[in-house]
Amino acid sequence: MSILKMYAPFFDLNNWAHVLSSGKDWMIILTLILMECLLSVDNAVVLAAQTQVLPTKAEKEKSLLYGLWGAYLFRFIVIGIGTYLINFWEIKLAGSIYLFYLSFKFFYDQRHPEKEAEREKAERKSNHPTKKEGKHVLSLFWRTVISIESMDIVFSIDSVLAALAISDNPVVVLIGGMIGILCMRGVAEIIIKLMDIIPELQPMAYVLIGIIALKLLLALPPLRWEMPNTAFAIIVFGILILTIIFHFCRIKKHGRKHL
Repeated sequence: MSILKMYAPFFDLNNWAHVLSSGKDWMIILTLILMECLLSVDNAVVLAAQTQVLPTKAEKEKSLLYGLWGAYLFRFIVIGIGTYLINFWEIKLAGSIYLFYLSFKFFYDQRHPEKEAEREKAERKSNHPTKKEGKHVLSLFWRTVISIESMDIVFSIDSVLAALAISDNPVVVLIGGMIGILCMRGVAEIIIKLMDIIPELQPMAYVLIGIIALKLLLALPPLRWEMPNTAFAIIVFGILILTIIFHFCRIKKHGRKHL
């Protein structure tokens, strides 16, 4: 398959017109934006921390801007390749297994916080070597930009894989991903505060990851059962509403116990 055919849907004006005028596609795009925001809070925190090494506010903002455009370019490249690869059932199976792993790992870490703490401690040690650093070819600013781009690549692979399991239209995935990235960067602090207020939102996101993995698995032979995108979007927003209701019911119940 040639590169031109792989990326042809991105340059098809009729495809863009159909997506932008379709209520069903916008429902999927909103679902992708929600998923991007909830799953990328860690990314926003890491990126914000990386910029703290820069001396001025202007350089911090400039590095994040460069990182944003780099994230868009990488997302465009990966979605094109992923749209082609996701057609092979072996890739779908591997993707489904990986998404199940992400969901399982989150809940396993929640049940075994001491192991997660040890892993984070080991990561901090590896990121802060004791040896003195030599001279760098690149300036601190460009090293920070490259670091931001590297983290974007690592974090976005999960989002792209999950998005391609929801929709096979690369334009839908691209719009949802890019708006999600922008929202995640712009309202990261709001999302973090919201997840502090409603902590159940984080496990909810990984429940959705498990559902996406199941959706991908059911589409494989011999079942070949495709869950309609509209039905999936309804499930996502239904789970979101139930999570919020559960949170406030739990608060109300605990409040009564303290009376």
